[in-house]
Amino acid sequence: MTDGFVVERVAFDEARVELHAVRGTVFIDEQRVPAEIERDALDPQCVHVLARAADGTPIGAGRLTPDRRIGRMAVLRDWRGRGVGEAMLAALVDSASAMGWPEVRLHAQVGALAFYRRLGFLPLGPRFEEAGIEHQTMARALVGAGVVETREQGLAALESIAAGTRRLLRVYSRALDPGLLDQPEAVAALRRLGTRGGEVRVLLQDAAAPRRALAPLISLSQRLPSSFAFRVVGDPVDLAYPSAYTVNDADGWYFRPLGHRLDGETRIDSGAQARELRHAFDPVWERSRPATELRALGI
Repeated sequence: MTDGFVVERVAFDEARVELHAVRGTVFIDEQRVPAEIERDALDPQCVHVLARAADGTPIGAGRLTPDRRIGRMAVLRDWRGRGVGEAMLAALVDSASAMGWPEVRLHAQVGALAFYRRLGFLPLGPRFEEAGIEHQTMARALVGAGVVETREQGLAALESIAAGTRRLLRVYSRALDPGLLDQPEAVAALRRLGTRGGEVRVLLQDAAAPRRALAPLISLSQRLPSSFAFRVVGDPVDLAYPSAYTVNDADGWYFRPLGHRLDGETRIDSGAQARELRHAFDPVWERSRPATELRALGI
């Protein structure tokens, strides 16, 4: 039981009425999706999860289709924002992983993109219309790492790593990563972390370039000085390091082999790689100097 509800895997034949009640309220009544589209022949072939309130009332539903896709994610209005969707998504991802799927995909409504990005899903391809609603294909790797090839995917990766941080986020960057760390989505993700009491440590090879560019992350750090710390590497070996990465204190990381590019790999639940990156970061942090020129910058 979590915050007054429970999520269970259910057999479609036994839970058909409850599943359709939730989905009907959300998709047919609220979103005006035609019933003949919402109810399809795939249901009996799918893996279903159902969320119930403490009194047994169905409040959320979701499914895994045979083509390895999460779908029909629905939560009743009064229960939104209380962790129901996240718990159902975790249950579906766990089921997909248990079946040995290398990845799982979904068609996210555009209004829910931030929700899925925070939970490790990366956008794929252009947006499209489905049932009269704009959607985006998204994917999360379950075996190996998710491949980051675009700025949108890099931003999604960064947002998920920041969201999964318990207390400390480590960032190794050449010059505050123009095109990534200066984007509104990235700044907002780091602001959320800072305002909830998290700490962000940023190692830079070059502090002068972001200072000249008036990088928005510097301004944010001045408003939240207890949450942000910058240091500048000075050791020649550290200055020659070609890569860049973001790693949290859980199991999430986003690694870029070439630090001046955004393409790389990411995973929100790979502890071994996260530990390796943290162990690489910490000694460099200790031998680097504080970036006092960024603290003193007036914007």
